[in-house]
Amino acid sequence: MRTQFFIAVQINTANGPETIARFRIGNNQQQASQIFYQLKGDDHVGETDTLCLDFMEMRDGLPVNLKMISCTSDQLAENCKIITEELFMLSGRREHERI
Repeated sequence: MRTQFFIAVQINTANGPETIARFRIGNNQQQASQIFYQLKGDDHVGETDTLCLDFMEMRDGLPVNLKMISCTSDQLAENCKIITEELFMLSGRREHERI
């Protein structure tokens, strides 16, 4: 089974954490790590943090949490922009390689 990497956006609710978005960021660990480590936030994640980003690997059908950061809503907006731009550039590179 092929390894996939993704970033899950979690919000803490009264019922516990809930995933509100998920970005598939490919199967190349180096590229996926490069995207995640550009993101804004704090490495120290606590129970009172409202928004978190989880860097995940899907391995043998099971999710494995590689890294987690907490962020503010402003940082989340910036992070979504970073992820989208990076994925757009990666897809452009893949298209160029096919030609």
